Amino acid sequence: MKRIILILCLLPFVGLSQRAPRSAGADPALQLQKFNQFYRYLNAAYVDTINNKKLIEEAIQKVLSELDPHSAYISAEDMVPVEESFQGSFSGIGVEFNVLNDTLLVVNTIAGGPSEKVGVLPNDRIVAVDGESVIGIKQARVPKVLRGPKGSVVEIEVLRKGEPEPLHFRIVRDDIPLNTVDAAYKIDDKTGYIKVNRFAATTMKEVEDAYGKMDKIDALILDLRGNGGGFLDQAVKLGNFFLPEGATIVSTEGRLVPPERFLAPSNGVYRKGKVIVLIDESSASASEIVAGALQDWDRGLIIGRRSFGKGLVQRQFPLVDGSAVRITVARYHTPTGRVIQRPFEKGNQEAYYKDFLKRFENGKDSLKAVDSLRYTTLRSGRTVYGGGGIYPDIYVPMDTTYYSQYWSKLVRRGVISEFVIQYLDRHRSELQRTYPTFEKFQNSFEVSPQMMEQLVALGEKRDVASDSKGLQTSEPAIKLQIKALIAQKLWGMTEYFRVINSENDPELEKALEVLRNWNETPETDGIGDI
Repeated sequence: MKRIILILCLLPFVGLSQRAPRSAGADPALQLQKFNQFYRYLNAAYVDTINNKKLIEEAIQKVLSELDPHSAYISAEDMVPVEESFQGSFSGIGVEFNVLNDTLLVVNTIAGGPSEKVGVLPNDRIVAVDGESVIGIKQARVPKVLRGPKGSVVEIEVLRKGEPEPLHFRIVRDDIPLNTVDAAYKIDDKTGYIKVNRFAATTMKEVEDAYGKMDKIDALILDLRGNGGGFLDQAVKLGNFFLPEGATIVSTEGRLVPPERFLAPSNGVYRKGKVIVLIDESSASASEIVAGALQDWDRGLIIGRRSFGKGLVQRQFPLVDGSAVRITVARYHTPTGRVIQRPFEKGNQEAYYKDFLKRFENGKDSLKAVDSLRYTTLRSGRTVYGGGGIYPDIYVPMDTTYYSQYWSKLVRRGVISEFVIQYLDRHRSELQRTYPTFEKFQNSFEVSPQMMEQLVALGEKRDVASDSKGLQTSEPAIKLQIKALIAQKLWGMTEYFRVINSENDPELEKALEVLRNWNETPETDGIGDI
């Protein structure tokens, strides 16, 4: 009897194993059938319980890792904030928050948002949400608690300094914008400055709105430093902002997608006037499309350091459980035909990113331009290079003057941010009385020696040992950062960058120097209106 049962159990596998062998070849359908067979056998026969979700996710990640460095898997959980960040808004109560010493702290309210409308104030401590305590809540869980469908109601309880009893607020959730323009202002009467942090659904509208508020300017500095990219269509629109109708902005080609050229559909709003684009080693993808187009058409000067070198186009495909894969489908080329993607070895992502980290030696870029990848711009015939990011027209080495491990530790441990929150908790009203305008704050406020002593003491409490040499090296930069963070929390992100940009910004300083001497600068020959 036992022998019969054993034979019956083995029959399905014996039958399959006795089928005529077939050549595996390169047929995708046959390979998928092979994998499905393996997966069924595994679940039917393996001795222990199998975590199929984990198994499949790891298999997908392994397959993608054998391709290029930018094809990727995104879990269902991670897709939620990813989609929000690129759609330009989410539904919530409209606060910037931080979790400090197990307490959910309102850092700032978003202007015109639901929380501001009902009277929630910066530095309020949220202690309960819908009757449940949130003391001890983890940072990652806060969005799940405070966000929700537009029109839904949430009730919060807050502690406020000077109020003996907790305050209760009933808030109707609404759409909260996620801005991609960090800062926009006039540096002087004739020069505008716009900083874009990524390319999302609302980027072009934000840029147009920011430009429209600048009145009349003769020059515009577009800051794409640290901008890792985003939506291709927004990069094309921003390129069009500076270029005339019909100008090629970018082209793409791939194995299974037809070659495509993206042309400016109309005359750009700012196709006349001086343009400088700031880039650095973290400017990637869509940032490189914009910078490359303006450089190739001699429309503006690129200042800073060589960009990241991501010239691969990904298309996002949804999976059944809400997760997604981003698969590289094409390469993009600048108008002169340059490939921006830097070299990589398939299946060796670690080396790809290590090469990026090793790129700088004493603040200088180690990769030199290659003559075989030399191109000429479309109007003046200036030399530009491809094959490893956008090479700036004017190179500015990385400034490490004020860097120290001590400053780095203060930042990484969140000490500087915590210090500013504590300082504002004690002095917000005083600061608002003393500095009714940002201009007065910018001209008069100084970080005092006493404030620096308090910062050092807080650092020691957070396991950052005092380092007098490191403090001496980084003190100007730390003071500037503290002042900028205070400005941000009193006014907004534009004011943060107005403080940061006012000192110790070699790329911006170089841009302003070039603009002052635009007509006498050899680098500007051929650069101008189209």
